[in-house]
Amino acid sequence: MKLRPYITVFSLTLMLVSCGNDNKKTTAEPEVVTVDNTSKKEYQPAESGVTFKDSKVGAAYENYILLKTALVNTDAATTARHATNLMTDFANIGMENDALAATQTIYESTDVAVQREAFVAVTAAMEKLLEGAIESGVIYKQYCPMAFDFKGAFWLSNSKDIYNPYFGDEMLRCGKVDSEIK
Repeated sequence: MKLRPYITVFSLTLMLVSCGNDNKKTTAEPEVVTVDNTSKKEYQPAESGVTFKDSKVGAAYENYILLKTALVNTDAATTARHATNLMTDFANIGMENDALAATQTIYESTDVAVQREAFVAVTAAMEKLLEGAIESGVIYKQYCPMAFDFKGAFWLSNSKDIYNPYFGDEMLRCGKVDSEIK
């Protein structure tokens, strides 16, 4: 095997690279791109077009929506913070102890699965509170048949769009509008 042609090419290449050339091309450092895999799209609730006969009920519903939104975003700390506000609203309205206890469970837990289970009772209490309390507008009662091992669960929403608080981004759009509360 003759190495002479390869050595010649190598030598010429080495000479060209090694020779001092004032017209050197400088290559820019490669741009470093940082990818943040921890960030995720955060759901924001739709505007409510609902007015209430009692401002206390309106405040409770607004805090309910914020609580639900935190569950959609699978954010246990924010969920607990909004549960505190809703618990205060429920106490000011004189809600039953079951509703207060479920809201307190959400507040005290750092486990979003526990919070989601308690949210079922909070939703039932909120739905009962809304009976006859709406002056104008519509609230959508939504349902996920797959929640809690196919037992199913409801939640309330300002919009027909489905954002599932029981699964968050795992199954964000799982569910349907069950009925309208007017």
